[in-house]
Amino acid sequence: MIDMLLVFGVIAVILIVTALASGIVERSPLSFPLMFLGLGLLLGERGFGAIELGPHDQVLEVTATLTLSLVLFLDAAQLQVEEMGRRWLVPFLILGPGTALVISLGAVPLALLVGFGWVVAFIGGAILASTDPVVLREILRDHRIPRSVRQVLRIEAGMNDIVVLPVILVLIAVATGDVGGGGQWVSFLLKLLVLGPAIGFAVGGVGAWLMSRADRAFGVRREHQALYGIGLVLAAYTAATAAGGDGFLGAFAAGLSVVVLNQALCDCFLDYGETTAEVAMLLTFVLFGAVLSGILGSVDWVPAILLGVFVIFVIRPSVLSAVLFKAHMSWEAKAFICWFGPRGLNSLLLALLVVVAGIEGSELLLATVGVVVIGSVFIHGATATPFSAWYGRKAEVETFDEEREGTVAGLFGSHEDQIPVITVDALNELMNSDSPPVVLDVRSRAHYETDGGQIPGGIRVLPHEVTDWASDQSHDRLVVAYCT
Repeated sequence: MIDMLLVFGVIAVILIVTALASGIVERSPLSFPLMFLGLGLLLGERGFGAIELGPHDQVLEVTATLTLSLVLFLDAAQLQVEEMGRRWLVPFLILGPGTALVISLGAVPLALLVGFGWVVAFIGGAILASTDPVVLREILRDHRIPRSVRQVLRIEAGMNDIVVLPVILVLIAVATGDVGGGGQWVSFLLKLLVLGPAIGFAVGGVGAWLMSRADRAFGVRREHQALYGIGLVLAAYTAATAAGGDGFLGAFAAGLSVVVLNQALCDCFLDYGETTAEVAMLLTFVLFGAVLSGILGSVDWVPAILLGVFVIFVIRPSVLSAVLFKAHMSWEAKAFICWFGPRGLNSLLLALLVVVAGIEGSELLLATVGVVVIGSVFIHGATATPFSAWYGRKAEVETFDEEREGTVAGLFGSHEDQIPVITVDALNELMNSDSPPVVLDVRSRAHYETDGGQIPGGIRVLPHEVTDWASDQSHDRLVVAYCT
């Protein structure tokens, strides 16, 4: 049993250290996941022994469930579906065949090196196919990285859990034998893939609509709207689970409904939700660190380390290289995307589902996944800052193809629409008229630093950030963009 005073102390450390050290962490090889996972290892059984926590402890299960539900909801609610247009090929390749291949290749060393049976090995392959948005957080916020590159990483980290989760749940059903004949399998799959997401979708869509109506009619304070969003996450998870579906898929569908149905949640909820999720994720890192401290002794380290080498350095980079082969981007961008596929909290959360299901060898699987996660958090966290700085310096002296695109879809194929061109004389005439256009200076960083002139009154916007700039603008003025 965890001492309540210790829990309060750990939360206090997370909040204080995160705030005070944020500036240092952003400029160093350190990362918050590494710091708090390490804190958990130190406080755990083989460290100072301050936290005695096992894989079946209810505190861990409740914290992990809340964290994963909130993360899935926020990932879905912040998807930029409209930007993809008709070009779903890229995310389909990354999340479909790409993820399936990563799962299959990951299962091989789990079976042949570590010694798991093939069903558990494929469960482990699916768990290790999940990339972690927590470790990627600083990269996704770094505007030195072109938006299209960040979007590739965001799509994978934000959506591949919703691909691997059903695979894991189906394989858990196979391993436990809870589902019998063909009729039971049909019922199981309908509840898993249809009923749970449908209920979550309805809860999210109706809930967001009710809040928008209430806010217009009566006025709802922003802090109450923020809390309301957390309530929607819990309601979607609870309703989907109570109906026999999966609560996590329900939470994701609830967030997706907000985007698909064009409903609006207060930005205060997104800010508050992200802050709450971040605190919950760091706390969960500490708890998992304490759990791993007690079970890592059961791991055969040589096969586990070899597994980590294959997962981190071979499997995902080779698969993503094939997916991005025809993308219009520099080799630096391809290398950057292929490298940053960190395994982190999401993999631990998914492995916990296997432990809760009571599958034989599940604790050893959690410990093995923990070895890979520790290695990935250390390696990817330590390289995030220097690799981002290296890429940013390269972009200052050379214009990359990916800088000209604001979305991942633009990296593949030609543009769907032809962009009209205006002459210098025509632009000069328009600028002297009663309704002058908005002039955007969208030169790349490399050209902007070397070119001397600029159009008076022009607004400086990096080419890959035009989409973000346009989303906050009115559409009543002509926009003219110029580059070199």
